[in-house]
Amino acid sequence: MASRPAPGKSGRSQPVDATPSDLDHFSEVVLMRRGRQFGLSAEQKAEIWRRWKAGDSLHEIGRAFDKDHGSIQFLLSKHGGIAPAVRRRSQRTLTLAEREEISRGMASGSSIREIARGLERPASTVSREVARHGGRLMYRASEADQRAWDSALRPKSCWLAHHRKLSLAVASKLILDWSPEQIPGWLKRRYPNNESMRVSHETIYRSLFIQARGVLKKELMQHLRSRRQIRRSVHAKAAGQSRGQIVDAISIRERPAEIEDRAIPGHWEGDLLSGSGNSHIATLVERHSRFTILVKVSSKDTATVVAVLTRQVRKLPASLRRSLTWDRGLEMAKHKTFTVATKVNVYFCDPQSPWQRGTNENTNGLLRQYFPRKTDLSGYSQADLNKVALRLNQRPRKTLDFETPASKLHASVASTG
Repeated sequence: MASRPAPGKSGRSQPVDATPSDLDHFSEVVLMRRGRQFGLSAEQKAEIWRRWKAGDSLHEIGRAFDKDHGSIQFLLSKHGGIAPAVRRRSQRTLTLAEREEISRGMASGSSIREIARGLERPASTVSREVARHGGRLMYRASEADQRAWDSALRPKSCWLAHHRKLSLAVASKLILDWSPEQIPGWLKRRYPNNESMRVSHETIYRSLFIQARGVLKKELMQHLRSRRQIRRSVHAKAAGQSRGQIVDAISIRERPAEIEDRAIPGHWEGDLLSGSGNSHIATLVERHSRFTILVKVSSKDTATVVAVLTRQVRKLPASLRRSLTWDRGLEMAKHKTFTVATKVNVYFCDPQSPWQRGTNENTNGLLRQYFPRKTDLSGYSQADLNKVALRLNQRPRKTLDFETPASKLHASVASTG
């Protein structure tokens, strides 16, 4: 006969009303269980953070310590991927050696004043120390030292926590998909004489990834380009990609000097942004202003791509039709057809050299905020793409001294007549 649940309990699991301290304790228990394996010393944890900052992946770090990568991620995610500050004792506080002297002095029957003279400390300091940690009979040096160390942990308050107007301004721009690097530049232009409206991009990142600060809502992380829940090092490794061969390609090394210095508008970089189900979007980025155009393509074959790009480029003013730099993708195999129709020369990057189209590569990274990898891009209309392009073109860029691509291009076209 099946046993019944105990009185007051059902056979179903009950909801848990967990306080923050309960959750912290739960996290510690999980960490301990994950890693019986996880017995890491302070030095090993410091090395994990060093490797993470250097750009090593979770798998690489895990292999180095013979741990599962999930255990490494659990440790890092507790701090949002941001290494906690190294704690140091104040020179004014009692050391463990001094506390051991206090313990030995009391055991031998010395008075508080005698112990204080031996330590060259005020008697009041020794008296408070003993009273705070159990009195003469219960005082233990190691326990007192650990309690003092734990009680001295006072998290540094965040700058944004004390400046509501500033935090609201930051949040309002994050909602518009601005990056944490763009916001400080905009603040300087918007409030040139107000030093209280200043914040670094690192402070914004820390406020987002270290949720204990409670300043910026966690939901705002969804507006970051990467949408990661953990801060990744700028040195993180990125995998390259192989590309095809183009017949009669004009090398990027033959580009005129005016293209290199970005002084004249009308020189573009292009690529295909790919999604699931063999879906693609053509991206064009103007080198002088970083102005972005997105074009819907139904197929990756060269006839389709060249036809779509030709229609788009011919809509541009003559002053903005000077050159196009592309990678080695076979979608531009019919580049001669494009040049004849648009009078725009096409220059091709060296194989496996995406950095030669740095402006376009950076923009494609920005676009992944709106079109994550493995997204079916065929479901987006041209109107949808225009809205995304507008968002990018109205966001200030650090490289433009926080001017927007739209205003930069408009000013350039106006100056050239």
